[in-house]
Formats: sequence, structure tokens, C-alpha cells
Amino acid sequence: MKRRTLLFKRIGLLLLTLSIGFFSCSGKEKAEQAERSIITSGPEFKSTSAEVHLPYLFVSQDKMYISWIESEQGYHQFYWSSLEEQSLGEKELIAGGENWFVNWADYPQVNAFKDGSLMATYLKKSGPGTFSYDIWYAVRQDQGNWTEPKVLHDDQTQTEHGFVSMSPWKENMLVTWLDGRYTVSHSSHNHHTHQHQGQMTLRAALVNNTGEKLNEWLLDDRVCDCCQTASAITDLGPVVIFRDRSENEIRDIGFQRWEEDQWSPSQPVYMDLWEIAACPVNGPRISTYKQHLAIAWFTAAKGQAEVKVIFSEDQGKTMSAPVLCDLGNPIGRVAIEMLNEEVAFLVWMEDQRILGRTVSTSGKLGRPLEIAKSSENRSSGFPQLKKTANKLWLAWTDDSEEAKLIKTASINLDELSFP
Repeated sequence: MKRRTLLFKRIGLLLLTLSIGFFSCSGKEKAEQAERSIITSGPEFKSTSAEVHLPYLFVSQDKMYISWIESEQGYHQFYWSSLEEQSLGEKELIAGGENWFVNWADYPQVNAFKDGSLMATYLKKSGPGTFSYDIWYAVRQDQGNWTEPKVLHDDQTQTEHGFVSMSPWKENMLVTWLDGRYTVSHSSHNHHTHQHQGQMTLRAALVNNTGEKLNEWLLDDRVCDCCQTASAITDLGPVVIFRDRSENEIRDIGFQRWEEDQWSPSQPVYMDLWEIAACPVNGPRISTYKQHLAIAWFTAAKGQAEVKVIFSEDQGKTMSAPVLCDLGNPIGRVAIEMLNEEVAFLVWMEDQRILGRTVSTSGKLGRPLEIAKSSENRSSGFPQLKKTANKLWLAWTDDSEEAKLIKTASINLDELSFP
């Protein structure tokens, strides 16, 4: 009898354990389904004959727009259009050509001036070298045509120029880029004497809405060779961020800010002390809200891959402690948007997925959202993220099929839980 009673108790305990596990799993699945339900799939861009890839999102007067490339047999066409939650506006061709430099990490862009005029940048080969290419740009006023394209920089060297970022600043456009004019010598005379010889540099320029370049600055004379730059405008002025490069190959994220009518010297966002003798092709991202800013970046210092976010409430004069945001195995490719003074939304790639979550200035993290499945191939590119008044918008290249296509999604901010 005692044995039978003990057996019944053990069976009951087992059933109770299984039922708890069942209801826990069910609760977890319901929570995950609820989280996925706030992500609304948007229109897909695809072609029966061309690769459709390299999306870029931009906002004009609180309306979302998108640009992209269609590539077929070595010919590339650069388009832009408005983007609605369930539809794509009529696409408009910006430019096209066969001698373009089209790269998974160094992609064409469009951005809007405050008056609604547009500026577009793309890359064209300048010589036979693999990385000999120039930045070309054009502007479009109101409903008019694009201006005749021209080269942004004036050095005329057959070297690398790219990784552009654009931010509307007052009535003009702040443009930053990586500039390789000093990475090769022009003659034997200056090969050993030029102080910048051999280094990739960071430059910036101011362009008006007629396409005239008003100013140009050398911001940093030694930076990482092929990580994206990023810029944003606070109430106190612009901030530019990039992957810096020290003499002993520390490649942490650096930044400069505009103060007292000039650029500050380069400073580290945070000293991860990532020593790497090659470019990781994994640039930082920045977003601002009034004079507050949030910076996201990838590092693999000491062999540990991490995605971090740091905040500042005074245009970068002081920084918070960094917040570790990944799930343990990230590959980076970050994007970030500030939602208010205290919360940002971060996107990154990890374990064959595009993930997103909220992160607060206090260090609290929202539950991670799976935005999409994605390969870690270079052809999957970098997810894009932008914000309008009531939505977050996302776009990415899907390389899972024979021909690449672009997918989009949106998140209503009212449905997003804040930490």
C-alpha cells in the first residue's frame, strides 16, 4: 500500500511538473506571438530579372521614403519612392550606369533638405583598381528634375571615396565620407614626406539645395578604412561618428561635435580597446532627440562580440555607461532611433535574425523582437531603420531566394512596450 501511495505521489508530481512546463511554454509562445503581432509586414520589392537590393530609408516632412538599387547584367539603376505601410509609391529613376561601384556595405543614399529638396549620392568607378571609385551626387528641388551629377570631392585621385552619411543641417546638407586621397602617393617626391601618406581620412562638406558645395573640412587624418560613417543633428549642432584607428590598430568608435563654430578634436565614444589589424566593415549609428543622443556600435574586443549603446544628454560632452544589448552572439550591423529623451530602439543582427529591442538611458532593456530571418552573408547587407511621428520603419535585403529582393516592415510606437 505504501509503495502504491508513493507511486501515485510521484506520478502526480510528474504530471504537475509537465503541466507547469506546458503552461509556461504556452505563455512564452503567446508573449512571443504578441510581440511579433506589433510588427506589420510592408511591401516587398522584387523583379523577375534584376537583383533588387541595398535599401535606404529617409524621412521628409514626417513622411517615409526609400531608395534602392536594381542590378541586372552589370547595369545598375538607382530608384526612390514614397513608402506606405502596405504600398510603394511610383518609383522614380535617379541615375543608372555600368561603371558603378555597388557594394553590400557602401550603398547609395538619398536624404531630404528641410524644404523638401532631395540630395542623392552613389559611387562610380574612377580607375582600374578594385577600390578606385568616386562619390557622385545630384539634387532635386520640389517636383523638378535631378541636377547634372558631379563628384563631391575635388582631389581627382583614383582611390577609395565612400561610406557617405547625410544629415540636413539648417538649410543645407551635412555630408561626411571616408576619403582615400592619401592612401597612394602622387609621386616619388612626396611618398615619404607627406604627413598623411597611406591613411584613410574622414572629411565633411556642406552642400546647399542647388548642389553647391559651401564648405569642406578634414575631420580626422587616420580612420578605419571601410566602416560606415554616421551623423545626426542635435539642438546644439551636429555630431559625426566613425570607427577610428590608432597607431597600434585600436579601432574603437570616435566622434566629433560642432561647437563654437568649429569641429572638436576626435574623441572616443567608449574605450573598448578593440585591437584588430583589419577593417571589420561594421560602422556605428547615431540618433538624436533635442540635445540628447544615442550611439550604437559593434565591437569584438578581447574576442567577445558585443553590441552596445551609449547615451548623452549634452551633445556628447559627457557619456553614460555603455549598455550591453545583444543576446550573446551578434554580428553587429546596427541601427538606432531615439524615441524620446530616455528611450531608443535598437536593431542588430544575430543568429541568422534581424532583432530589435528598446533600451533606456537607465540601462533597462525591452524584450528582443525578431523582425525577420536573415542570413549572415554580405549579400544580406545592413538593416535600415528610421522613425516618423508614430511609426518605426524597417527595410532590409532578403538574399534567401535566387534573386535578392527588399522587404519592409513597420511598428506602431503606441504598441511598443517601453522598458
